[in-house]
Amino acid sequence: MNAIISLRKKKASQRPAVGKVASSSGERSVLPRLAVAGSTLALLALLLVLLVLSGLAAVDATSGPRLYLVGEIADRDVVADREFLVENAEATRAKRRQASAAQPVVFDLTLDGYETLEKGVYRVFETLNSSPAAELEDVRWRIAEDLNAEIGTTAFQRWRHEDFQNLVLGRVLPWMKKYLERGVVAESAALSRYDSGIMVRDAAGGMETLRTDPAEIADLARLRRDLAAFLKTELKKSLVVRRDIWTLIGPLVGPSLALDPQETAVRKRSVMETIEPVYFHVREGEVIVRQGEAVSEEQHLKLKAMASSVAETYGFGRAIGIFVLASVLVMGLVMSTRSGLCTALRGRDLALVAMVVLLFGCLAKFLSLFEGPLAFSAGAWTRDLLPYALPLAGATGVLALFFPYALCFYVSLILAFMCTWMFGGGLPLFVFYFAGGMFQTFLIKQTHTRYELLRSVLPLLGGLFMAWSGVAIVELRGLPAMAMGAVYVLAGGVVSLLLVLALSPIVEFLIGYTSRFKLMELMNLEQPLLQELMVAAPGTYHHSLVVSNMVEAGARAIGANPLLAKVAALYHDIGKITKPQYFIENQLAREKNKHDKLTPSMSALILISHVKKGVELAHAHKLGVEIADIIQQHHGTTLISFFYHKAKEQAEARGEEDVREEEFRYPGPKPQTKEAGLILLADAIEASSRTLTDPTPSRIKGHIESVIKRIFSDGQLDESELTLKDLHRISEIFHRILTGIFHQRIEYPAGAQPRIDGQAPRADAAPAEAAPREREEERPRTERSERSGDCERVVDMSGHMTPGRDGDATTQLKFNKTRAGGA
Repeated sequence: MNAIISLRKKKASQRPAVGKVASSSGERSVLPRLAVAGSTLALLALLLVLLVLSGLAAVDATSGPRLYLVGEIADRDVVADREFLVENAEATRAKRRQASAAQPVVFDLTLDGYETLEKGVYRVFETLNSSPAAELEDVRWRIAEDLNAEIGTTAFQRWRHEDFQNLVLGRVLPWMKKYLERGVVAESAALSRYDSGIMVRDAAGGMETLRTDPAEIADLARLRRDLAAFLKTELKKSLVVRRDIWTLIGPLVGPSLALDPQETAVRKRSVMETIEPVYFHVREGEVIVRQGEAVSEEQHLKLKAMASSVAETYGFGRAIGIFVLASVLVMGLVMSTRSGLCTALRGRDLALVAMVVLLFGCLAKFLSLFEGPLAFSAGAWTRDLLPYALPLAGATGVLALFFPYALCFYVSLILAFMCTWMFGGGLPLFVFYFAGGMFQTFLIKQTHTRYELLRSVLPLLGGLFMAWSGVAIVELRGLPAMAMGAVYVLAGGVVSLLLVLALSPIVEFLIGYTSRFKLMELMNLEQPLLQELMVAAPGTYHHSLVVSNMVEAGARAIGANPLLAKVAALYHDIGKITKPQYFIENQLAREKNKHDKLTPSMSALILISHVKKGVELAHAHKLGVEIADIIQQHHGTTLISFFYHKAKEQAEARGEEDVREEEFRYPGPKPQTKEAGLILLADAIEASSRTLTDPTPSRIKGHIESVIKRIFSDGQLDESELTLKDLHRISEIFHRILTGIFHQRIEYPAGAQPRIDGQAPRADAAPAEAAPREREEERPRTERSERSGDCERVVDMSGHMTPGRDGDATTQLKFNKTRAGGA
């Protein structure tokens, strides 16, 4: 690895020019600049979210005195911290009801009833005067129906007399008009409840008159009596005439005063609004309630007023302080990613963190608004239990599906800090939130399926209950509070788990993540795509298995995502399914190399095409954006050196122009993440290690360092997050794994060959062993060529397949002649 470090300063001058992939002037590609810009914007968005939440947290709705219900025994003295007024709602309502009752009701005075009477009388007389004598009986019945009254024959005959009609029209109707103008109601009993009088409003002129003597207002019964007295006293009419007159006008007359409920309601409401509220005057230092007293209605109102007025003050200084502290936590998160403690945060990672922090911060503030009402309904001792029902563990659980431990640790700190401030809590609440987040993270990292996640609810609830028990003991809570708090905690734990299950598919769909559960499903070797790879390209399949084991161990060593790296390694070469025979690991020992009949440029195109085809298969089988990106990046822009040099030799032999190097490079992009860089290294190292003739530990180590050195100096890792320290760890891990793969076997004597079938060894076993060894020693040394990035193996395929004598009947391949193929 010292060689790698020494090359760091020479990389710019040694790096080859790459047409469209990398310009000759050393200009950086657009992709990393876009990634940096996206990360910066996402970081600013996260800081903006923290600023908004800090502003919300500064509104402390939970401060103020303890609230007691009416009749509850106060456990402490409550003293007014300032002078304030408390509205006495009951007294105010009583005063307004009194004012409303004193407001006179409104009656409308209208002569519509008289007009109806007059028209009815004229209509009857016109009918009588125009009807012939022969039809009078029919007319009588018709008029009786119209008046809805029984009319005798004698009275009907009298109505036809001119004297009777003149009496009614000339004397009775004018008297009726004057009488109705004074106001007549249907029943005087309805006015008895209006002791304060009534307001009579003339509908025609708009004039209003306050009648303080509603009992003196006439009704229809009194109207009949007064009319009879008028006819008898002034007009000297007989009883028969008086009765006949009332028979005519009685059914037609109606009241001239009618209650106006709408106008009455408007006036009463207006009067009530003018009444000022009744207040209790509370002075600063006044004892509102003393310890041991039963809280009265008045004391309850004062406590409620003092508590509700606290939130009206806003602390800008507190908001700034909260934001500064939260920003320090974000700085720790960013510094940890840049120092290699955890994987770097991309733009979408920070965007997801910002959304989760905003969602649960607002949820915490929303729940804090219900602390006061909950205390009113359930008792003051329940006021500060609601924060423990916040399902904050669910937020960290969602992130744990996509982020490693270290990132979850820092994000859990930020979430716990902000949500604690939302409730105005202290250190115990902060520790409870943080512990819950870590419990959830640990449990999710141990689960492989959604069913296992459901089963993890019991350990999660157990951990949350332990944390709550510690909080209750520290805060000296009583048994009722501990029991009720346990209910809140358990409810929050269940909701946390449900949130993980509900939000994970949404995050996968919207942001393009591949969850831990999806990766576990894809890692199953029974997946159809892996089964197809095993059948169509068995060599590639086994190569992918080895690479997956290498990158998994490497990812654990450098703090990358081992699960994502392993799954991506299993699928990184799925593009070889379409043309497996063009890749040497899938060619049989005596099979003719198909590249012998192709031009170098065509062979290079075939090798390059497996990346594009792999991305297409990844999208078709819905492997996820992250795996598709790694498939596209797992060769970077490396040079297909074997065919490039072969093309150069052919061009020189024909006297043609030099071959363009960019035509023999993969299109890229270069690896953008640690996982993609790991797979590029493991793919190259595992493929090229197959060409080692004597794979001793020292040779394997030198070979690994030389491949890493070449890839590093070629600039393939510039855009990934791998550091020199990471490369050193990767080299050690790969060396340990490959040494195990190429371990030495004990060579048994001919007579001591073990047999797996339990039978004695054959007598010709020794000669059979010796003959191949002699032929092997006589053959020239195997030619090898290692291609940077793709690491195609140039090996001799004319040798013999020698049966192994390791006791398990394995087969060793010996290669002598030079061949070319892709890894």
